[in-house]
Amino acid sequence: MVNSLKIGMFWDNVLFASEMGNHLFNNGIFNWNIPIESDPGHPPFLATLMAIGWTFFGKSLAVSHWIMIPFIFGLLWQIYSFVSFFIKNKSLQFWTFLLIIADPTLSSQLFLVNPEVIQLFFFFTALNALLRNTNYLKIIALSFLGIVTYRGMMLCAGIFLIELLFKIIIKKETFNNFFTKRLVLSYFISATPAIFYLIWRLLNQGWIISHPMEIWGNAWQYSSFVDFIKNFSLNFLVLIQRFTDFGRIILLLFSIITLYLKRKLINWKVINTLLIIFFFSTIVIYSLSLFINNPMGHRYYISSYITLGLISAILIQEFKFKKLIYLGLLSSLILGNFIIYSDNFSQGWDSSLAHLPYWKLRKNAIEYLDKNNISISATATFFPNSTTIDNIVINGDMRRFLNFSGNEKYVLYSNIFNLTDEEFSLLYHNYNQIKLFEKHNIKIEILKNIKFN
Repeated sequence: MVNSLKIGMFWDNVLFASEMGNHLFNNGIFNWNIPIESDPGHPPFLATLMAIGWTFFGKSLAVSHWIMIPFIFGLLWQIYSFVSFFIKNKSLQFWTFLLIIADPTLSSQLFLVNPEVIQLFFFFTALNALLRNTNYLKIIALSFLGIVTYRGMMLCAGIFLIELLFKIIIKKETFNNFFTKRLVLSYFISATPAIFYLIWRLLNQGWIISHPMEIWGNAWQYSSFVDFIKNFSLNFLVLIQRFTDFGRIILLLFSIITLYLKRKLINWKVINTLLIIFFFSTIVIYSLSLFINNPMGHRYYISSYITLGLISAILIQEFKFKKLIYLGLLSSLILGNFIIYSDNFSQGWDSSLAHLPYWKLRKNAIEYLDKNNISISATATFFPNSTTIDNIVINGDMRRFLNFSGNEKYVLYSNIFNLTDEEFSLLYHNYNQIKLFEKHNIKIEILKNIKFN
């Protein structure tokens, strides 16, 4: 936990925490009229927390991480509570909990400043309240979940679908009896903060999801129906890859095979409940993701990964060699953090712990640039490093790297940057390496344009 205090803002969190957070810190904590170039449209929940924390405790990377601590421990407690609802044996609860938090994507989020941990905390608080029939706690949790991000709103819809299917399929209630005044009122109250935000957003900004500057492209634009089908098919393959990446394929295959082989022995009431949670907690997210151009992140489906871990742990009990199978599943997840694809294959770098060596290498690379009088403002780089140094490590250093065009004299490149084929071609043909920093297959290169040799 202490080591994470040196990990900078990473991937989308540069925007969600730093850029929006700096605006609120400098212009008023509740001045939610974010400049258009730094406005993703999502509620600035994390940015507001950052601005409040920086105001009271000083603006630093360490303070940013400390702000996350209550949500990290809250999430871990809610996951343990989720496990204990289905597993009563204390020893088995602990080993199941360990298997779940070993998931590389969940583990990575626990090291980063990010909104995922926050909305997962509220999601599992709401889910546990649902399972234990604690209506007031469910309302409170859903009310906060809906204003963390737009995906938080989609997770709220997931909770509703889980409750609907849980009552009808598991508890055998009728559809008409499900929609009671109490239930409708509880979800209406829960949705109120999100509804107010969306109304405020439309009245003040005029848009919600499709950014007017199309900084991230147009999510709904297709050149033809054939183009739509190609994108849909590609997204479907990507979705499968997200659920099987970083060692999860072993848990998924184990669960599918065991459900078939042991179908006459397992407790289907428990398993069906968990399958409902596995499929429907993120169904709104992945259903929407299939139809849009924008890429989908591994972290979008962490609630499903957590449920998969619990399903796997329960199914292990159907076998004789329980400890051996458990070690195999746990090892697959731990080893998933060491998966590093080739440079020209896009990887979810914020979704495993493979990125950890990058932070020391990045510091060394910047020190090298300074020592050799290579200006940061004349050095190109790539997302998520193409911003001010302050936005990454919250140290007041406002020097900014350039966005790579292929004409800059110097380039800072790392294999954790997902480049296009065109960018790789420009680097290969136009630049030579002058310095390499490398550790555990993570590298940072300082490159110089051959025109300046």
